Amino acid sequence: MIAEALSPATLAATAAGSVVGLVFGAIPGLTFSMALALMMPFTFGMAPVPAIAMLFAVYSGGMTGGAVSAVLLGIPGTPSSAATVFDGYQLARRGEASLALGAAVIASAFGGLFSLLVMMLLVEQVASFAIRFGPAEIFALVLFGLSTICGLAERSMLRGLIAGVLGLMVMTIGLDEIDGVPRLTFGTVQLQQGVNMLVAMIGLFAVPQVITTFLERRATLSPWPGEVTAEFPWRRLRGYWWLMLRSSTIGTIVGAIPGTGGPIAAFLAYDHARRFSARPEAYGTGELGGIVAPESANNAVMGGALIPMLSLGIPGDPATAVILGGLLIHGLQPGPLFVQSNASLVYALYLTIVVSWVIILLVQIWGIRLFVRVLRVPPHVLGVCILVLCAIGSYAIRNAVFDVYLMAIIGVLGYLLQRLRIPLAPVVLGLVLGPTLEQQYRTALILSEGSHRIFFESPFAVTFFALTAAIVGWQIWSSTRRRPRTR
Repeated sequence: MIAEALSPATLAATAAGSVVGLVFGAIPGLTFSMALALMMPFTFGMAPVPAIAMLFAVYSGGMTGGAVSAVLLGIPGTPSSAATVFDGYQLARRGEASLALGAAVIASAFGGLFSLLVMMLLVEQVASFAIRFGPAEIFALVLFGLSTICGLAERSMLRGLIAGVLGLMVMTIGLDEIDGVPRLTFGTVQLQQGVNMLVAMIGLFAVPQVITTFLERRATLSPWPGEVTAEFPWRRLRGYWWLMLRSSTIGTIVGAIPGTGGPIAAFLAYDHARRFSARPEAYGTGELGGIVAPESANNAVMGGALIPMLSLGIPGDPATAVILGGLLIHGLQPGPLFVQSNASLVYALYLTIVVSWVIILLVQIWGIRLFVRVLRVPPHVLGVCILVLCAIGSYAIRNAVFDVYLMAIIGVLGYLLQRLRIPLAPVVLGLVLGPTLEQQYRTALILSEGSHRIFFESPFAVTFFALTAAIVGWQIWSSTRRRPRTR
């Protein structure tokens, strides 16, 4: 087992997958799901262990790589790193980009290894728990995540709700997945494919920065912070290990539930960290917990998503669906007896995941010194480079030029929202949670033949509904108390 996992072929495949995942995750628009699909043909002639190890390494590296562009450019490389932008980019603007990147990679490795440990020890228990989540339970969970809009509304609850509704409306554009009816397409054929979530995120985060840089003639990026070391902030993270553990638990549980994914886990962990912080007002201004929580959670999703995939043959997200295809190509059929029947193979794959995280840590330690040199580029030059990368990334998602135009239009709207002091964070939350919320709600109604009783027959769903009501009520009450009294 150990010899096969540490053989030169397996180590080479793991290293190549880790680097490819990091690169694809760091470039906005080039997601690790795309990297997995592109790397799949290279595994056809490999032995099973090196082949699956390469796919696992791409998955791990892609999840981690999204934080690089989120911190340095304020643009999430992957949807899972959208929550990292809020505090990571603010730290970079203060000249602490290496601190933010170091915290992100440490939290990512912690979350990934934690979920791997859970997968090794509690795979059957977690799988039996996750399989009990149907459409009604997932709808209640996503609605609970949507309640974080109240916390991301900044100063005005009304503006936060407006932003959240805008995000939900954008994701309803296109053909209805269930009925096939066009919605908000205005007779345009191109809009029938809908608005891709990553295209909308690129536009919201990137274009307003570029417009501000050129129109207002001031740099929105931080100046070059001087000599940057590659030392990780171990001392600064002393007070965040308990938060990493809680966030990793959230990510593992959410990842084990099919139909969820990294973005939902990241926003849930971010809201959890802000809500239970001694300084909740610091979140969004460069708080280290705003990086640690989402990065721990979205990387813990990997181990959680692999649990139902290996034990039940049910992929939890698009990435694990590609990995499931790789297993089937090599004659491996995941299912209830997969772990017991292929114990040596499974534990060899577990060891390759550990190796991939070691490689990712080494690459990040070596690369931080190079990554932060992006901040040395003059703002107007960097703005042009950002636009080019965003155009390439938007086009590469679906090979459609229309997505480039859509990215620009959404970016201009995002700039106008900023001018109106409407926060963008609730818009992003609506983009992330909107499709899952609608799909699970309608699926549950179809299963119950139109009866809403299905939402109140499950104790899990009722619990999430109660938590949602409590959080919304508490947030409204606390915002009312903070409002200055006037005659």
